[in-house]
Amino acid sequence: MLMRNIDQAEGLCNGTRLIVTKLAVHVIEAKVIGGKYHGNVIIYIPRVPISPSQSPWPFKLTRRQFPIIVSYAMTINKSQGQSLDYVGLYLPKDVFSHGQIYVAVSRVKSKKGIKILIHDETKQAKTSTTNVVYKEVFHNI
Repeated sequence: MLMRNIDQAEGLCNGTRLIVTKLAVHVIEAKVIGGKYHGNVIIYIPRVPISPSQSPWPFKLTRRQFPIIVSYAMTINKSQGQSLDYVGLYLPKDVFSHGQIYVAVSRVKSKKGIKILIHDETKQAKTSTTNVVYKEVFHNI
């Protein structure tokens, strides 16, 4: 998964899913999977300079690294805007934000492609969870 916006016009944005096809010293060759730019188009991702925003030292540390991360799972917020064939949703406790269940469930293309695991504090399976809705959001409508 790409962790930086590199070229938005080409679909290389934070959260873009990729298949790495070649690794080199200064560049990664990859294919975009999913979304509008899905296909056999080869893209190249360079190493980029990265500096921590908070540092206890009076000087700036910079390193060059590839702006990608191995992604077997992602948060509900990171999945927003994605269209996925299969989604496994793990909810060990109630969601904490308005509309979060909608975002999670609406990522999958078909009903057959989703599996949801919900359990309580004692690890007992549950069949439902709370859908957090802030009623004050609807007051001015």
